[in-house]
Amino acid sequence: MVIKVIMLVVFFGIMISVGVLCRKHASDVNSFVLGGRSVGPWLTAFAYGTSYFSAVIFIGYAGQFGWKFGIASTWIGIGNALIGSLLAWVVLGRRTRLMTQHYDSSTMPQFFGHRFDSKGLKIAASVIVFVFLVPYTASLYNGLSRLFSMAFGIDYTICIVAMSVLTCIYVVIGGYMATAVNDFIQGIIMLFGIVAVIAAVLNGNGGFTEAIASLSGISEDGTNPGAFASFFGPDPLGLLFVIILTSLGTWGLPQMVGKFYAIKDEHAITKGTIISTFFALIVSGGCYFLGGFGRLYDVDVNTSGYDAIIPTMLEKFPDILIGIVVILVLSASMSTLSSLVLTSSSTLTLDLINGHVVKNMSKKSQLLTMRVLLVIFVTISAAIAIFQHTSTSEAVKYIAQLMGLSWGALAGSFLAPFFYGLYWKRTSKVSVWVCFIFATVVMLANMAFKDMFPVWLQSPINCGAAVMLLGFLIVPVVSAFTKAPDKNEVDAAFASYERKVTTTAKEHLD
Repeated sequence: MVIKVIMLVVFFGIMISVGVLCRKHASDVNSFVLGGRSVGPWLTAFAYGTSYFSAVIFIGYAGQFGWKFGIASTWIGIGNALIGSLLAWVVLGRRTRLMTQHYDSSTMPQFFGHRFDSKGLKIAASVIVFVFLVPYTASLYNGLSRLFSMAFGIDYTICIVAMSVLTCIYVVIGGYMATAVNDFIQGIIMLFGIVAVIAAVLNGNGGFTEAIASLSGISEDGTNPGAFASFFGPDPLGLLFVIILTSLGTWGLPQMVGKFYAIKDEHAITKGTIISTFFALIVSGGCYFLGGFGRLYDVDVNTSGYDAIIPTMLEKFPDILIGIVVILVLSASMSTLSSLVLTSSSTLTLDLINGHVVKNMSKKSQLLTMRVLLVIFVTISAAIAIFQHTSTSEAVKYIAQLMGLSWGALAGSFLAPFFYGLYWKRTSKVSVWVCFIFATVVMLANMAFKDMFPVWLQSPINCGAAVMLLGFLIVPVVSAFTKAPDKNEVDAAFASYERKVTTTAKEHLD
C-alpha cells in the first residue's frame, strides 16, 4: 500500500508542477487554447494519442470487445493506429494547420463559421460540442471504481473528486501547453505500463502460445469452437463497424483535430505522424490484445459487466505492478479529460458567449471566462459520473446512453463537412447544415427509439459508423444542388495551401 500511495503522490506532484511551470505559456487566449501554435512533434503526437485513448479504452472497450471478438479485437488497435492516427495526420494535419491559421480560428465551430461564412453554423457546431462532449467527458471515469477499489479500497467518489481537482489545477494554470507536456509524461507511462501488463498477463497464462491454445478451446454456448483465437473472431462484420467508429471517428472529433491547429511546422507534422502512429499501435493495439484474453478469467459479465474483466485480470499482480496500472489508467483518463474540458470551455467562450451573449468581449475576459468554464465543466462531468455510479434512477439509463452516442453524434456531424471543407471548394453551407441535423437526429433517435431501427443499427456503435460514412455522400450530393460558396473567399482560403516557402534541399527534394 505504501508503494502505491508514494507512486500516486509523485505522479500528482509532477502534474501540478508542470502546470505551474507552464503558466507563462497561458497568458493570452491564443497561448491558452493553442500553445501559440508553436508546439513541437513529440508533444503534439503524444497529446493526440493520450486524448485518443482513455480509461474507457483500457477498462471498458478492451474488456468488452476482447470478450466479444477474442484476440481478433487487436484489429481495432491496428485500425486506430493506421486510420485514426497515420491517415488522420497525413490527410488532415497539414491542411488543417494552414487553413485554420488563414482564418485565425482556434476551434472547430470557428472553422465552420469562417469557411462557410455562417454565424449560424458556428453556433450550431458549438451547441453540438457542448451537448455531446460534456456527457462524453463523464464517461472517462467509468471503470475507475473497480480498479481503485481493488488497489486501495477507497470510495469511487473520492477517486473522481481527486482526479477532477488535480486535472483542473494544471489545466487552469498552464492551459494547452501544460496539457501537452503532461500528456507527454502520461504517454510515456502508458507505453511502458501496457507493455508490462501484457507481459504479466501472458506470463500468468503460461506464455503466448499456451494462452492462445487455452483461448482456442473456449466457445460461445458450445458453438463455433476456436472463434476467439481466430484471425477475424466470431463476428467479423461487428468488428469492422467498431474499427470504423473508433478509427475514422477521430477525424471529426474537435478535441482530436484541435491538436493540428497548434502544431509548429512542416517538420513537426512529419515527425508527429510517425510518433503518433507508433504510440497508437503500442497503446491501443496492446489494450485490445490484452482484452482478447479476458475469457481465460472467471468473470460473469452478466452480473458484473464488462468493466470487471480487466480489473479481474490484474487483481493478482504484485503491488508495484498494480501501482503502475493505476498510474497508467489515471494517465489515460486525466490526459483525455484535460483535452475535452479545454475544448469545451474554449468553444463555449469563443463561439457562443463572445460576440453573442457578450458583445466585444476583451481578450482578458475571454481568458478568465475559459478558466471559469473549465472548472464548471470538470465539476459537471464529475457530478454526472458520481450520479450515474450511485443512483438507481431510470434517468441514469439515458445519461449512460448519451455518453455512448456522443462519439457517433460528434463525428457524424463534423467529419464529412470538415474533410470536404479542407479539400473541396464547392462544399456548400446547406450541405453542412444537413449533415449536422442528420447526424444528431439519427443518433438521438437511436437512443430514444432503438427498437424502430433495423437490428444491425440498434447498436450505437454500428449506427454511429453508418452515420459517419453516410456523411461522405450527403455533403457532395446536397452541395451539387445548392448554392456554392463565394468563389473569391474560397479561393483566398485555398491559396494558403499554395503559399511559396523557402526551404533546404535536405528537407524537400526538387
